[in-house]
Amino acid sequence: MSRIGKKPILISKGIKISRTGNSFEVSGPKGKLAVAVEGDIDVAISDSEITVSRRNELKKNKALHGLYRSLLQNMITGVTEGFSKKLELVGIGYRAEMKGKSLVLQLGYSHPIVFNAPEGVNLEVSGTNNIVISGIDKQLVGLIAAKIRTFRPPEPYKGKGIKYENEVIRRKAGKTAAK
Repeated sequence: MSRIGKKPILISKGIKISRTGNSFEVSGPKGKLAVAVEGDIDVAISDSEITVSRRNELKKNKALHGLYRSLLQNMITGVTEGFSKKLELVGIGYRAEMKGKSLVLQLGYSHPIVFNAPEGVNLEVSGTNNIVISGIDKQLVGLIAAKIRTFRPPEPYKGKGIKYENEVIRRKAGKTAAK
């Protein structure tokens, strides 16, 4: 039995869950999210909790059991609290600013990089070198954070680039250490 999959999901007040066939829609104070459950996975909704179970012991269904439980939990957390990721710009002259709904990044290239966030994701810049990405969909927030990070990933010699807030960059000594 999946350790994650067998835990019940608690439903807090103010959350409405609707089921249409194999798809579930969770709505709460921050918005709505939907997921379609595939395979031989059963989802039972009661007044205060959701339980996820599988019909058989096939390898595919064992993998999907924990996955769909985590997706439903993340949907409930997203519509109540939301998710956020923080990025830091490290380097001389590296800065970020908001122009309307666009994020403009100066990352040492000959041109600024303009990034438009998709619907459902909020971008905020605090100071000139911190970016906060927030939204209700955990997957989308992580995807946008990873996309912004790819514009200038941190390098191991000076540590310059865009990194996650608590990310530790393993540093290399460089050429002078070889002598």
